[in-house]
Amino acid sequence: MKLITNTQITVDGVMQANGGNNPVLDPGFDRGGWALPLGDEESKAYIGDFYRRADAFLFGRRTYELFAGYWGVRDDFDNPFVRSLNSRPKFVASNTITDPEWAGTTVLSGDLEAAIRELKAKPGGELQVHGSGQLIRWLLEHELVDEMTLIVCPVIVGAGTRLFPDEGRDFALELLESRRFPTGIMVQTYRLGGRPQYA
Repeated sequence: MKLITNTQITVDGVMQANGGNNPVLDPGFDRGGWALPLGDEESKAYIGDFYRRADAFLFGRRTYELFAGYWGVRDDFDNPFVRSLNSRPKFVASNTITDPEWAGTTVLSGDLEAAIRELKAKPGGELQVHGSGQLIRWLLEHELVDEMTLIVCPVIVGAGTRLFPDEGRDFALELLESRRFPTGIMVQTYRLGGRPQYA
């Protein structure tokens, strides 16, 4: 399977709390919900189709718990997010979750890199990572990401957790797809291609 990340970010690279303020998960952060006012029918359909393509999902613990508490308890299976997330295998990278309540979940603990490489070696299409910023940074550091989709919202938040660290691995990227939606949201999908060349 190809490991593909899908991340909503601001122009200044913030990914934190795109859907709203959450005092439990994001204490003290009051700039959440920056993506919701920018959504339109086309961009929502695109993201829904993205979820439908998944053969399996991989989450970090925080995003998993957020999704399990929201998408995992819904039964409106006409919704592409609900249907995909509740019918496909889910994997969560965690050393603290031992008995996941969300059906179809496998906990990956111990040698996480080996476990993810084993998943990637299985036949199939896409192992998708949504949200899960800390996990994405770890996956990049271990060169486990095949493709990266950035959904760039036309807003500068000015604070919050950013997708990319201040220092980390450098990557050359090959642009595979670029789309623009009516509200100005830009989608860019890249294949990771080794180290960049420097002048």
